[in-house]
Amino acid sequence: MKIFQTQEIRNLALIGGAKVGKTTLSEAMLLEGGVINRRGSVEDKNTVSDYRPIELERQNSITSTLLYALHDNKKINFIDAPGFDDFIGEVIAALRVADTAMMLVNGQNGVEVGTEITWRHAARLQTPVIFLVNHLEHENSSFEETIRQLKQSFGNAVTTIQYPVNQGIGWNSFIDLLKMKMYKYANDGGKAQILDIPEGEKSRAEELQGALIEELAANDEKLMETFFDKGTLTEKEMLDGLKLGLKKRGVFPVLCVNGKHNMGVDRLLEFITQAVPAPNEVPPVKTKEGKEINCNVSDPATAFVFKTYIEPHLGEMTFFRIYAGEITEAMEMINPIRSSKERMSQLFVVCGKNREKVEKLVAGDIGVTIKLKNTATNDTLNAPKNPDIEIAPIVFPDPKFRVAVKAKNSTDDEKLGGIMAEIKKIDPTVVVGYSKELKQLIVQGQGEQHLNIVKWHIENIEKIAVEYLPPRIPYRETITKPAKSMYRHKKQSGGAGQFGEVHMMIHPYKEGAPDQNEFPIRGRETIELEWGGKLLMHNCIVGGAIDTRFMPAIMKGLMEKMEEGPLTGSYARDIVVNIYDGKMHPVDSNEISFRLAGRNAFKEAFKNAGPKILEPIYDVEVILPEDKMGDVMTDLQGRRAMIMGMESEGNYQKIKARVPLAEMNRYSTALSSITSGRATYNMKFAEYAQVPSDIQTQLLKTYEEQSKDEE
Repeated sequence: MKIFQTQEIRNLALIGGAKVGKTTLSEAMLLEGGVINRRGSVEDKNTVSDYRPIELERQNSITSTLLYALHDNKKINFIDAPGFDDFIGEVIAALRVADTAMMLVNGQNGVEVGTEITWRHAARLQTPVIFLVNHLEHENSSFEETIRQLKQSFGNAVTTIQYPVNQGIGWNSFIDLLKMKMYKYANDGGKAQILDIPEGEKSRAEELQGALIEELAANDEKLMETFFDKGTLTEKEMLDGLKLGLKKRGVFPVLCVNGKHNMGVDRLLEFITQAVPAPNEVPPVKTKEGKEINCNVSDPATAFVFKTYIEPHLGEMTFFRIYAGEITEAMEMINPIRSSKERMSQLFVVCGKNREKVEKLVAGDIGVTIKLKNTATNDTLNAPKNPDIEIAPIVFPDPKFRVAVKAKNSTDDEKLGGIMAEIKKIDPTVVVGYSKELKQLIVQGQGEQHLNIVKWHIENIEKIAVEYLPPRIPYRETITKPAKSMYRHKKQSGGAGQFGEVHMMIHPYKEGAPDQNEFPIRGRETIELEWGGKLLMHNCIVGGAIDTRFMPAIMKGLMEKMEEGPLTGSYARDIVVNIYDGKMHPVDSNEISFRLAGRNAFKEAFKNAGPKILEPIYDVEVILPEDKMGDVMTDLQGRRAMIMGMESEGNYQKIKARVPLAEMNRYSTALSSITSGRATYNMKFAEYAQVPSDIQTQLLKTYEEQSKDEE
């Protein structure tokens, strides 16, 4: 393959909701782009994009796939991204390195939840968007309704470039407002027959072109002057206006395609090469410090890693975009994040599972290398001349679904840990960690489907049988009122014995609250607890009843019980402990005696201090169709949710609620069932709050039964 220069490259992400036809359109683009000579299909399981075993089995995209097409001596890199919200991390990474997004919309359904979700991420990343209306050959398709919904959801900058002539069964023609020609296709698609606009369509075409010209002129003063002088714009002037409008996100063009029958795809590739900005025509990428990196081939090389994948029989593949300079085979590069050197031993351009070796890639291009030693997604690679640049990382969404995972055979536990680390490297939206508190290996992801894919990988690729278990809830324990206690630890078994007596008063910690005034405070120690909240210990000893040297031992005893709370074994928090009296023995007192005395005195005081169990509460936002509001609200209220508000978001409604984590188990599955997959949600930790008394009683009973079983 020839080495394409920066101006000859276009980078796009193909995004949209599930089941809108992205993979099918990709096949048509590859065929028209001269990369394949026969189209595959999802049903026949032979597409270039969906080639992984899990994708063939499920017949939908699970991970993003880098592809390219060739047109007019230009290379069009495009990333086919999954449509399900569970795999949104793949979409975000694709948008992060693409200069423009192609949003595929189903002409039967219009704006769907998936459209809204991917749009929000494109807007956050300031990625320009081209809308492609697909499925116009169906009886229920409506281009006009789709345009209305697009404008209602995304604003009047949504601009028609093409419109269908005979939408519905048998659709094969559209009017192109840039060319002012009709494109008509044979039943098997391919190259269009370009015809004059029929008489019956001329007035509509002229009206829509007039609106298009006004929209483009409004985005640029020079074009506005030309429009005022001539009353119109040429095709070249309109293309210039489109490119400028796309860059500024001031115009969102709408085109017609039929991926299944390969209609409109030849014109789409032409439009991309003419109207989509090249990598050196878009705003420069920024470093962590906010410095801009211009896409100049003459500058020292800088590349950003946006994806890592492990291919059987090949090993680890590192996908990167070059933002400056050029990278040659065997080039040495610096990874500033890990303070390591890497050798780019081989360079490839890839199209799905097909790889072609190249000697060099230049600024703006996207490529792959293999077997790097110490580089992962979100890392930057630099030429030694400019080694310290760190490109701002991709911000992945917080997880919203969690399970505990356990190997069915305990001998596989260590191997399972290694596999989970590997999966995390491939998919940064998977969060894995062993919880010392819960005594479980917790896996978190974007939804039940997401984590089911992880399980499939472990069992089918790694050949380890595992089971998913409900994760325990990280409760917290605290107190609501003051209480006193004393405990004497005394042990005599020949020789030196053990003796320590501790008197304490505990009370709740509240930020800014005054100290207790019953006992003088002669010393203070504050610990910011790893699990949140504080422990304060006040030394209120008068007359040397307990030597100061034993205070650290008492604190150690307190911390032991804070780590395993007296009620349910959960972490305790936000407690002030006042040590006000005690006794020592001149021979038998030692650190272990006071550690045990402090721990047990604390346990006794805690039970008399109005103990309460706290549960984690999450802020939950649900985006859903209006007609499902009642069902979703009823379900949330059944989960002890506190509704915080409701608002419109495009064609959808947003419910804001605070929900206990204990009630969110399998929520993604329930929400999908209630709304037929038309809703999505996100969740983020908000606070700890007291559990209702009936639930606390049940938790105490359960803990007591478990403790008996373990004895």
